[in-house]
Amino acid sequence: MTASLYIHIPFCVSHCDYCDFYSEVAPKAGYAGSDLLDTYVETLQKELDFVFDFYKLRSVPTLYIGGGTPSVLGRKGLEAILMHLSGLLESWPAEVTVEANPESADRDVLAMLKDRGVNRLSLGIQSMNEASRRSVHRSGTVAQCLTALELASEFFPHAFSVDLMAGLPFQTAAGLCDDITRVLASGADHVSLYALILEESTPLAEQVRSGQKVLPSEEEAEDIWFAGRNALTLQGLLPYEVSNFALPGRESRHNMRYWRMESWVGCGPGASSTLIDEPLGRGKRYTNRADLAAYLAWDGKGLPPGEEELLDRNTLLKESLMMGFRTIHGPDETLFEGRFHQPISDLIPQTLGRWRSRGLLQENRLALTAEGLLLLNSFLVDAFQELEQRGL
Repeated sequence: MTASLYIHIPFCVSHCDYCDFYSEVAPKAGYAGSDLLDTYVETLQKELDFVFDFYKLRSVPTLYIGGGTPSVLGRKGLEAILMHLSGLLESWPAEVTVEANPESADRDVLAMLKDRGVNRLSLGIQSMNEASRRSVHRSGTVAQCLTALELASEFFPHAFSVDLMAGLPFQTAAGLCDDITRVLASGADHVSLYALILEESTPLAEQVRSGQKVLPSEEEAEDIWFAGRNALTLQGLLPYEVSNFALPGRESRHNMRYWRMESWVGCGPGASSTLIDEPLGRGKRYTNRADLAAYLAWDGKGLPPGEEELLDRNTLLKESLMMGFRTIHGPDETLFEGRFHQPISDLIPQTLGRWRSRGLLQENRLALTAEGLLLLNSFLVDAFQELEQRGL
């Protein structure tokens, strides 16, 4: 089987107030519980052995190690994972990405990653405004961000991505544009620009409700994001997905496989696998439980604790449309028709016609324009309503 591989490292130095992703605070070296990271790596290696055999995984076009903060494992932990994978893979993936945060992306770690076949780095900067960082308890300092950018440029020249966020406390449009200038000057060829979403279960949401923290207004946050988008496009980074910008040819291959709904296997607590049966146009999804203790207690017999979901034809069809239209390229029409034995133009002709007449659908392909991508949710509502009218 051919599938991309995602490895989840569920540890961070600390929890940011806005984050609702699953992670645990990593124990510090030399303190009680510091062997937890070694135990995690050993369990992860056991899962990798199991899933490679269980799924008969032979070809892995892309590998992504994310989190959490993978770089908290340090040189030793990350090197152990990469070396273990080299013994399982018949050939090394064409794209290998590792996420890192500035406070743990030191020279030794980055040098090892490059030596062990990593060819793309993703740096979690978010903001280089010290007040914004402190207000949401973002670990690391602006000075560490600048050092990390220098190291990324040294070890992964023009092969690294940076995450930035719009809508943080104390942030302005001019400040975000300054961040973008510094990031691009360092040689980043890809930027993920995310609008801050206030998730109800997070500390930041409670702080805003109680009046302890003040965010930019909805209109101000939108203006900040648009200013960032304009700054990126003026520098030649094209918006190839709702929140992702890249120089031509430097798009994330791994994420493109997600957006095309091609098969992937996920390892680690909270990670999910989605396996597509292309001839039958259906799939299966397995999500590991987001529970570190349960994961570490797994006996290696069967998949780790988690839940399985069967994706019938209609569910997979809608997911394929939803993910495919996230990108400026639109769904892969050949892949879609081979999977579902119907062209997209036959399934939602009215929606496509309306959006093209408004200038929000590209003329030469089934894909939203850059402005249309900003209205993706409305497009999907129209498309799904049309599918329901057709009994799908």
